[in-house]
Amino acid sequence: MGYDTENIFAKIIRGEAPAFKVYEDDYSLAFMDVMPQVDGHTLVIPKDNAENLLDVDAEILGATAQTVQKVARAVKEAFAAPGIMIAQLNGSAAGQTVFHLHFHIMPRFAGLEFKMHAREMEDFAKLESYAAKIREHL
Repeated sequence: MGYDTENIFAKIIRGEAPAFKVYEDDYSLAFMDVMPQVDGHTLVIPKDNAENLLDVDAEILGATAQTVQKVARAVKEAFAAPGIMIAQLNGSAAGQTVFHLHFHIMPRFAGLEFKMHAREMEDFAKLESYAAKIREHL
């Protein structure tokens, strides 16, 4: 397929689209999912033109994995979650809808059901408050 430099995550990296940022370093960016499956649903992406896990440079993947770990700890603490789910989808057959490598971090509680993936936009004020809450735990 080839990497699409106009995908929404590429635009977020370039500052051409807004995002509720949680964390950023030279290799990666973490921000709130605007169509979350649960409260606190956070995304981590590499600052690299990688469509999926199989395309990314190993050094960038390693740095991005460190960000996933750091942000997952903060999400777990911020939402007092007993568990954290990390999801990463590769290809449309696996459910990937944005073709830029990304990791989903979702706080999990027993009995809490997921909303449908990529269906409903969340209130932006709520997302900003969640981002601030997570940043407090970084």
